[in-house]
Amino acid sequence: MATCPECDAEIEVDEFDVDKGDQLSCPECGSNLEVTGLSPIELDLAPEDDDEDDDDDEKDDEIGDEDEEDEEDEEDGDWEE
Repeated sequence: MATCPECDAEIEVDEFDVDKGDQLSCPECGSNLEVTGLSPIELDLAPEDDDEDDDDDEKDDEIGDEDEEDEEDEEDGDWEE
């Protein structure tokens, strides 16, 4: 048995079925939890995935900037003719 750090619900977790770093969901409150200890089973709130989304947005912005530069180069080329 483990305890949800968010709502203090008792969660039945078999220590032989999980590894440290595994993620699961609390059946009571739905919080995403991470296994931080195995003997006894310890759970903590799982880190949010917002960092990955931010990285994707930055990559999209960089790609967009490159496209704009290419378009400017093409426009400059039209003026030279």
